[in-house]
Order: sequence, then structure tokens, then C-alpha cells
Amino acid sequence: MSRLEFQSRRQAGLAALYLGVFATIWFSVPAAEQPLRALLVVASGAALVTAVIGAVVVARSRGPVAHDRAADRRYLLIVLAEFAAAGLGAVVLALVGWSEFIPVLVCAVVGLHFFPLVPVLRDPLLRLLGAAMCVVALAGLVTALATAVSAGLVVGTGAGLLLLGYAVLALLRTARQR
Repeated sequence: MSRLEFQSRRQAGLAALYLGVFATIWFSVPAAEQPLRALLVVASGAALVTAVIGAVVVARSRGPVAHDRAADRRYLLIVLAEFAAAGLGAVVLALVGWSEFIPVLVCAVVGLHFFPLVPVLRDPLLRLLGAAMCVVALAGLVTALATAVSAGLVVGTGAGLLLLGYAVLALLRTARQR
């Protein structure tokens, strides 16, 4: 396996691992009645299995890992900014009594954080994921404002499906490299 293939397989495994875990978390956000609740539990299980498969891909991708310290630093700063914005925004929304909209804010921040990650991770498909996550956040906001359906239901389900789909796509791209 060439060094480039190794890095790509490892990166795909990490994407599946991280996004599988976060998809599992998003699927646990909505308070839903049956049968949707059962579907969310099944989807959460599928996301967790995807994360485990991603971890196996990473573990099997042995070899020297070339570290780009500048890229690592940019990645860390982007993720820290994401967590800070989501955390502070959630606190502000809770303080003003708009806790129902916390999932909308977090989903939008997560979607936006994918855009600066494109050059860092060298994955242009992250633009589509970021845009789709922002659309889900907007759909959750509009739905909550216009209907009795909670924003958390729309955003948790939508974000979970998007992250799970991208994690599976990362694994499929890795399988094609073999």
C-alpha cells in the first residue's frame, strides 16, 4: 500500500469513526413517539457500528503517519472554535428561554465548521455536508416556528442521517481503494 493510500484509508476510517459517533449522538436528541423512536434507535445502532468499522480501518492502517503540524493546528483551532460557538450559543439560548432552538444552533455551527475543514482535510465533499447540515438547521428552525413539531426532532434526525451517510460514504471510498 502506498503512503498516499495509507493516509487516505486512515483518514476515511477516522471520518467514519468520528461521524459515526456524532451521528449516534444526534439520533439521541429527538424525543419521538413510536414508531419513529424505534427507527432512531436502529439508526443510532447503525451509526455506532459504522464508527466501530471506522476504528477497525484506522487500526489496520498501520504505518508511518506523516503529521502536518500546521494542518493539525488549524484542525484543532477550527474544532475549538466550533465547540466554543456552539457552547456559548447554547448557554445564551438557554438563558433567554429558547432552549428548544439549541439543536438548530448546534447543527448550524457544525455545518459551518465543515467549510474551513475542506482545505485542512483535503476533502471537497465536506462542502456538501456542511451545506446540507445548514439546510437541516434551517428546516428545523422553520418547522419549529411554523408547526408543533420540535426543532430537535427535525435537526436530530436530519443531522444524524447526514453524518451517518457521510461516514458510510467514507468507508465505501476506502473499500474501493483495495
